[in-house]
Amino acid sequence: MRVRLPAAAVAATTICVFSAVASSGRAAEPLPTTEIAPGVFVYQAPYQLLAPSNDGAIANVGFIVGKEAVAVVDTGNTREAGERLLAAVRTKTDLPIRYVINTHMHPDHALGDVAFKPTGVKFVAHAKFARALQARAQAYLDGAKRALGDGYQGKVEDLVTPDIEVAPGEPRSLDLGGRTLELEAMPTAHTDNDLTVRDLATDSWFLGDLLFMGHLPSIDGSFEGWVRLMAKLRDRKAARVVPGHGPASANWPDAMAPQQKYFDRLRSDVEALLASGATLRQASEKAGLSEREAWALFDEFNARNAIEAYREAEWR
Repeated sequence: MRVRLPAAAVAATTICVFSAVASSGRAAEPLPTTEIAPGVFVYQAPYQLLAPSNDGAIANVGFIVGKEAVAVVDTGNTREAGERLLAAVRTKTDLPIRYVINTHMHPDHALGDVAFKPTGVKFVAHAKFARALQARAQAYLDGAKRALGDGYQGKVEDLVTPDIEVAPGEPRSLDLGGRTLELEAMPTAHTDNDLTVRDLATDSWFLGDLLFMGHLPSIDGSFEGWVRLMAKLRDRKAARVVPGHGPASANWPDAMAPQQKYFDRLRSDVEALLASGATLRQASEKAGLSEREAWALFDEFNARNAIEAYREAEWR
């Protein structure tokens, strides 16, 4: 599928593409995308941490093409990742990009926003996104510098805060011209600013990091909140879902089963360790270990998850 803009507007679009190319000094190589449903494109990221070899393209990102405009969902960990996504959009359509939607503030999903600033888009996120991003901005940039080396040029002033905020209990609809997106701000789960995006035309549901597949989940909000939200989301119907990490798309609700199994095991192990008088450190070393072979990046994230589960279990 390729959607073309009327010739009179192509010049303005070309300026936006040139901006992305000029910022890095080289033409951005488009991210490879899969059309998971008509007009819905997703880049399936590798299960990797930020490194020079991946340019920060380490989370699933995508875009949805309407009759009049495009919406991008998440942008990657660096300007370069965002530029590659912008280039991918331009391989499919000349229509203007009207919105960039962030599913949450984590750097692997949001720091690529800077590449889209020159396009004049509206940035959209959860009502708590800006506060959460600003609180960790320097830590995220410092982490990227450590991972990417002295060549990394990210600056606090490059970080983007939303033009449009979506509050919990107040779903928001966006129009792309004959195509409506439904946005919903969620209660605290993976983070305190998770946002989902559903394309009503194809019933494709972008869940961001509320759904991990293959890549171990990481808890940065509330273990129990995420458990409660998973139970609610499973009862909803969707033709397909897009996880924040995993395949480009998956069947629903089957896609949730491995993540649910991991959370169940973590809870069971933590409760048993607490009952035996185990310390927080012991829980971080022992809880969830039976799940190690089922997940990529297990050792990078499981101890942190166990600590969150333990802390919340102490107060139940």
